[in-house]
Amino acid sequence: MRIATYNVEWFDALFSRNGRPLHDGRWSARHNVTRADQLDALGIVFNALDADAVMVIEAPDTNRKRDTVRALEQFADWAGIRARAVEMGFVNETQQEIAVMYDPLVLRARHDPQGAPADLGNDSEPPAFNSVYHLDLDTDRDRDPVRFSKPPLELAMEVRENDAAFRMIGVHVKSKAPHGARNARDVTRISIENRRKQLAQCIWLRERVERHLIAGDPLMVLGDFNDGPGLDEYEKLFGRSGIEIVLGEGEEGVPPDLRLIEPHARQALSRRLGAAPTSARFYIEKEKRYLSALLDYIMLSQDLAQGATWRIWHPFDDPRCFETPELREALLTASDHFPVTVDFDPEVFAGKEKVSAAPS
Repeated sequence: MRIATYNVEWFDALFSRNGRPLHDGRWSARHNVTRADQLDALGIVFNALDADAVMVIEAPDTNRKRDTVRALEQFADWAGIRARAVEMGFVNETQQEIAVMYDPLVLRARHDPQGAPADLGNDSEPPAFNSVYHLDLDTDRDRDPVRFSKPPLELAMEVRENDAAFRMIGVHVKSKAPHGARNARDVTRISIENRRKQLAQCIWLRERVERHLIAGDPLMVLGDFNDGPGLDEYEKLFGRSGIEIVLGEGEEGVPPDLRLIEPHARQALSRRLGAAPTSARFYIEKEKRYLSALLDYIMLSQDLAQGATWRIWHPFDDPRCFETPELREALLTASDHFPVTVDFDPEVFAGKEKVSAAPS
C-alpha cells in the first residue's frame, strides 16, 4: 500500500467556484506558470504516484461559494486517478484546507476528531484540534492560548481487503517566516514568536500522538511541518525542533514504542552540518537563488514501519524522477513542494483490534 503527502502550492487558484478545473492559458498563482500548465503537471505527478491515498496540503478552499471535496473529486475525474474519494475535517479560514484523496475500492476514510471541545476537557486530555490549547509560551507562568490556523485532519482508516485499521493525522503546522517584519528587530521578534507558536502546536500534536501510541493504535502523522532540525538559528534558543518533539526524539525516558519513525528526519538529525534530504524548493528573489529544505514528512508508529519504504519524489535527488524528463519537469511546474510517499504492508497490523474511536 502506498500513502503520499503533497503540498500543492495555490491549488485553490486552479478551480472555478463550482469546482471545475480551469484548464486554460491564464496565469496560475505560481510564478510564470499557466493554469493549464500547472494542472497538466499535477495530473502527471498524481498519476505517477498512483497512491492509495494522498494527504493534500493546501487543498482547494471551502467557503460559502467553494467546496474542497467537490473540487478534488472533479480534479480526480479530470486527471483520471483512482484516488477519487475525498474526506476532509475542520474548515479553516486560510484558503488552504487539509484533505485526503483515496481509492474507495482499497480504503475507507472517516473524519474522526479526538479530544474535548474548549473548556470542557481536563489537563489529562489534549483538546480537539479546532479548539484552544493553553501553554506558557514565554515563561511568565501565564498559560497562553494556542490555536491551529489549520486544524490537523484526524482520520480513522480501514483497509477494505482485510479490515486492518489505522489512524492518520494530516498536518500543516504554522510557518516560522517573519511575515510583516519592517526591520531587523521585527524579523527577530516575529521569528521567535512564530517559533514559540510552532513548537506549541507540535507539543499539542505530540500529546495526541502519545495517547494513540499508548492505546496501541497503528498511527501515521504526515504533512508539512514548516520545520526540521537545523533549519534556523532560533532553534538553539529552544533546544529541539518541532519535528523532534512530534517524533518523541531528544527527550529522556521515552520508550521506543512511543516514538515515531521517519528516516528522512533521522537522516537530517544526524547530518546537521552536512547534506540532508529536501522536499521543498523556493526561489529567493532578493538573492537570485533557490533555497531547499526538508519540510514534508510521513511519520509511522513502530508497527506500521515494519518493512516500510519512504521516498521523496525530488526531481533532482531521486534518480527515477531525474531520469524521467516528463515527470521531472512536472514536479518542478506543479508545486514548490515535492511529494513524499511510504509503501508498507497492511498485513503487519491486520490482526490488531480496532483502533480507538472518537468519544461519544
